[in-house]
Amino acid sequence: EAQLVESGGGLVQTGGSLTLSCVASGFRFDDYAIGWFRQAPGKEREGISCISAIDRDTDYADSVKGRFTISSDSAKRTVYLQMNGLKPEDTAVYYCVAVGPYAVWGQGTQVTVSS
Repeated sequence: EAQLVESGGGLVQTGGSLTLSCVASGFRFDDYAIGWFRQAPGKEREGISCISAIDRDTDYADSVKGRFTISSDSAKRTVYLQMNGLKPEDTAVYYCVAVGPYAVWGQGTQVTVSS
């Protein structure tokens, strides 16, 4: 079965850092663009960052630009989201999604930033 498994979430203080990982299996990793989304309590799911298929060009939402970095490792079939300068408003469940011939979603990992 095609699946994504996120990990790396946790509780950090304002200004801290976390790196999330998204490990892919069961599909052709290089043929899929990968995105990170987040959803905070009572709010809509928000697209945060994406990395394109093949060329792996990157893009970021204004809310995380300059603080978050998306990257991928084809050999490890893994996409990372490095998060620096975390703020309380970054608190959310973070999801990765692979988009290609079809979409695959991860189960989410909780990030909590204390004030």
